[in-house]
Parts: sequence; C-alpha cells; structure tokens
Amino acid sequence: MQLYPKHYCGVFGVFGHPNAAELTSLGLFALQHRGQESAGIVACDGRQFREYKRMGLVSQIFRPEILHGLVGHSALGHTRYSTTGSSHLRNAQPLTGDGKRGQIAIAHNGNLTNASEMREELEDKGAIFTTTVDSEIILHLLCQPSLDGNENNLLQTVRRLEGAYSLAILTEDELIGVRDPFGFRPLCLGKLPNGGWVLASETCALDLISAKLEREVEPGEIIIIDKNGPRSLQAFPAHTQRAFCIFEYVYFARPDSNISGRNVYKVRVEMGRELAREHPIEADLVVPVPDSGNCAALGYSLESGIPFEMAFVRNHYVGRSFLQPSQLVRDFNVRVKLNLICDLVRGKRVIVVDDSIVRGTTSKARVNNLKEAGAKEVHVLVSCPPHMNPCVYGIDFPDRSKLMAASHSLDEIRSYLNADSLGYLSEAGMVKATGLPADSFCMACYNGKYPVPYDEQLNKHIMERRRARIEGLTEGLEREEMQFKLL
Repeated sequence: MQLYPKHYCGVFGVFGHPNAAELTSLGLFALQHRGQESAGIVACDGRQFREYKRMGLVSQIFRPEILHGLVGHSALGHTRYSTTGSSHLRNAQPLTGDGKRGQIAIAHNGNLTNASEMREELEDKGAIFTTTVDSEIILHLLCQPSLDGNENNLLQTVRRLEGAYSLAILTEDELIGVRDPFGFRPLCLGKLPNGGWVLASETCALDLISAKLEREVEPGEIIIIDKNGPRSLQAFPAHTQRAFCIFEYVYFARPDSNISGRNVYKVRVEMGRELAREHPIEADLVVPVPDSGNCAALGYSLESGIPFEMAFVRNHYVGRSFLQPSQLVRDFNVRVKLNLICDLVRGKRVIVVDDSIVRGTTSKARVNNLKEAGAKEVHVLVSCPPHMNPCVYGIDFPDRSKLMAASHSLDEIRSYLNADSLGYLSEAGMVKATGLPADSFCMACYNGKYPVPYDEQLNKHIMERRRARIEGLTEGLEREEMQFKLL
C-alpha cells in the first residue's frame, strides 16, 4: 500500500446564526478532505451545550433529525484523522468540559510537540484524562486556575503550548480562534450574510455557506467573537518567525481554497510548470495521478506543450484503504481506486505526475500498470522534493525508516519503481511556485530544519515510562483478580 500522508483535521465554528449546527455540518462537509475518521458538532444556545460525535463521514453522521436536536446560535465542529491518539470514538472532537468558568468545547488542528511532558505534569497533579489526544491537554489547561489570579488564563495556556495548533474554542457566550505563533496550520475568519461570524480551516468551507472571507487569523493571534463581534489580541507580539506547512499547497488543502492570498489550484499548476522547466522530457502524454496530481500535471502540459490526458480514472466511491493481507489483495486495492484507459497509453511515452512518493509501493504499481498496458516509456515526476524526514507537527508521515527517499538514492528509487526516469521538483522551485518567501514555510519533511525543537528521545522516554506504569497497574489488577478467585 502506498502510504499517503493522512489528513490531520479540519475545524469550523459559527457564532450568531439561528441554524449554527446546520451551517457547521456544511462547513465540515467542505473540510471532509482534512479528516475522514470521525466528526463532531457541539451547539450552544447561550446556556446549554448539545453535542453529537460519531466515527465516519460527515454526511453519514449528521442526518437532519440529529441536526434538529443541536439547538443554538453558536456551534463548533471538527473532522478528524488521527495523528496523535488512536482511532476511537472517545478521541473524536470537539472535546468538552464543564469547569468553574462554565462549559467549554475545543477543536484542534495540529500536533503539540511538548504534549508528553505536559500530560505527565498534569497527571502528577491529579488530572484524569479520558482520551489519548494531545488536544485534551489544552482543555485541562484552560480549566485550571490562572497562575496570576486572573480569571481568564487563555493567554497563559496558549503560551505554554509548543508545536502546531489552530484552535477553535466555544464557550457559552464566545467563539474563539487561536493560531500558533509560527502559523503552521491555516485558519480564517469569515462573515455570514446575517452578520454572524465563522472560523474555518480553509476558505472553501466559507464558500459553501455564502460567507465572505474577512481575513486569515494571523500567526500567534487570538480572535474572540461575542455578541459585539470579533476582537483581537496577539499572544506572541515579539515572535516574527513564520513556518506555514508548505505541504498544504502541495497536497492537503483543497484546490479551491485560498491561503495567504494565493489560490491553491494556481500554485499547484505553477508547481507543474516548474517541474517542466527543471525536468524537460520528450514524451507523448502527460498523465496525472488523480486527484492530487491533476493540477501539477496540467501545469507540466501547459509549459511543455505535451498533451494532457486523464488516463487514470478514479473511483470516487471507494472509501479509505483497508489492510491488505496478501499481494493479490494489495494489487486489487491499487486498481480499484484508479482504473487505466489502456487505449490512451498503448505505444506512447508517458509522463506520470504525482504530488508525492512516500513508500513508493503504489507508484510502482502505477508504473507496472502502464507498462502492462503497452506504454513504451514511463517517466515519473513528483511536484515536491523527496520526503526525507518525519513530521512532528500534525502530518502523519511515518518515521524515517519508512520514508523511501531517506534511505535510497534517486536511481535506486527509479529502479524500484521500474520507471524509465524519475524527477522531483526542487525546494527552490516549489517555493517559487507559491510566490512567497522561503522563510514563510516549514519544510522540515524535506530539509530536516524543524522550526520548533522536538526532543524525540525525551518523548520516547516519557511514553515508555507511562506504558510501563500502565502495564504495572494492569499486572497488579490481574494478580488481585487471581487472588480473589483463589479465595
């Protein structure tokens, strides 16, 4: 199975609309590409929280009768793919709590790099966790007494977090948006036709509900929306370094979204043009791997003059990949998602454009499929640099040992894929396509330069210690149970 990076999460919130839950379900539907594992909505009428969370897709979860029960003028939604925490309903978001300051719900997109240390610190103080996600740490911190006696400790909480986080927080009378100081993850503010307000991971979610984009939430900014409208404060006024995840442009974001004033579709087409400039190849056809390779392949075709053909047809009704117990089933799983129109490629020199190669197994199957169909040559091009390093900020790239480019040369990868040639877009070409400065981005998965330090050994040590403690407790309970049976 090709290990594509898992979509991390989408957040969406509405304040000031009588049908807030219905609008939130539509927003989550538009953000479904960011997470297909679970989804949840919390609605509030100013006094009471009502929530509904389930595993599965948004359209399957939020039926009309469910939405009718989520009464309130404000709502918070989340669609999830696990990056930290396992795949269970208890880890579905938004997470809710009821503390001294009232009810609170939180939806989180990203990964905290200091989650293990903070969780251990909270557990030492007696905190009880009901999930395995790092987002619950934020909920605990928000519900704790302020360090300086101030009733609102939102600023203190945000300043303790390290790593990537775009947050949407719902209280009984506020909707709050928070973005980490590096701006790893996208978050935007929109306005509804009735005067209500929206927070969303991507602008495509605003389009669906006819909300107007006001602006992006700035890195390090906290936006608090109440009955008087939004107000802003900067939690990190001295912080100037930016590190937006460039893979949003390459793969994650929907092509109809706009990020930093750039349309994602246009950026991806320009990445394809850059590929053509860096890797000119004599060929008869340019073929994308749908859907993520479509824009870059089009750009390559436009720049090179080589005809563009949709030779692979995607089955849009196939869900997530299942576990493949045999090579036969693995091959079937590759073919069931994309079927090749053999007549288009027979006897042709074909350029295949994809957005990334992680493990390479699916790319190899695609090349073999083309050659079995009679393609004379198959050239593989990728619209980003080789993935050399794992991501610790919320993209589920595996550890370095499972990244093909981390341990194999370009020619070794080409040979494994059975391709006639292989080319990656350079880091400079990728950045150039965005039209933004290189220091705007996090590119750690390509170049190993992590903006936020991450102590992998410390994290492993803490996790092993926790695992040992849990196993010790389990063994103790089993001994007590055995003694009881003997009695």
